[in-house]
Amino acid sequence: MLILNKEAKKEMIAAYRERQIIGGVYAITNTRSGRKFIDATTDIRGSKNRFDFAQKTGMCTDKKIERDWKESGASAFIFETLEEYTKNTSQTMEEFQADVTTLKELWLEKLSGCDVFS
Repeated sequence: MLILNKEAKKEMIAAYRERQIIGGVYAITNTRSGRKFIDATTDIRGSKNRFDFAQKTGMCTDKKIERDWKESGASAFIFETLEEYTKNTSQTMEEFQADVTTLKELWLEKLSGCDVFS
């Protein structure tokens, strides 16, 4: 068990608060059907990690693609970051979330000719 003194704990908390928060828009594509699931997140790395875990375990973590996942299998899907967006220190999380949601809408518009579900 790791025991930290008060100063080390304060430093870790400060580092956590000052970390760079990167959100964005991503696509999960069924390579067999070509269908794309587009979503936005305030934590692009976390979304990628969840996808990787889901692929390794074969367990779909998103209800919107579950049917395709069961039909095609986990190995048929790929994760692609479409655009990253870094939170400004002056932004609130609500403002950051709103900006990321707007990015998603722009990507949905850009991909309107594709077989997209979101």
